Amino acid sequence: MADSTTQQQPLVGWDKPNLDLSKAEWQSSSRGLGDVQIAFVEGFIAMRNSDRPESPSLIFTPAEWGAFVSGAREGEFDLT
Repeated sequence: MADSTTQQQPLVGWDKPNLDLSKAEWQSSSRGLGDVQIAFVEGFIAMRNSDRPESPSLIFTPAEWGAFVSGAREGEFDLT
């Protein structure tokens, strides 16, 4: 079987900047008990795994964050 490479293309409609998160002030999402941290950077919300801070962070617009939190409160997401 031949090896193949896939080039990753930018996502269509991706309008989020490449944020510098190196100086972000990360906060625990659950008073220090959870595995998720969030930071507010340049009008966006970044979320990362506190056990692996070097892993990529998810970036949300305020509207996306509101929808995510609303869904989580309604049980749509399992945050454990």
